[in-house]
Amino acid sequence: MMNVDNGILRSLGACLMLGLALPVYAESALEYFTREGRYQGPSLEDQVALMDSDHNGFADVFEVRAYLEKQHGKGYEKALLDKWESSASGKSCGTPFAKQLYGTSAQ
Repeated sequence: MMNVDNGILRSLGACLMLGLALPVYAESALEYFTREGRYQGPSLEDQVALMDSDHNGFADVFEVRAYLEKQHGKGYEKALLDKWESSASGKSCGTPFAKQLYGTSAQ
């Protein structure tokens, strides 16, 4: 008779249950995001327009941060957005040519 570890059997059982459950969730998500086989949510252009608070045609990192924090709360993705804002302000690059690229804020 074959001796099989119970941990292995439990792992296989969990994988089987997960494999059977995932198609149900995938179908629900597909139905949620599509209608008649086409995406029905807001377009990328619509989303950028929502973020573009100064109406100049694009959303800079400062507008993106304001929009995301309005949607998800203050501090949402803080580390990532701090890094983006630092790059946009020219503070992330201290080389002499950065002043030409980013203006006088690169010190």
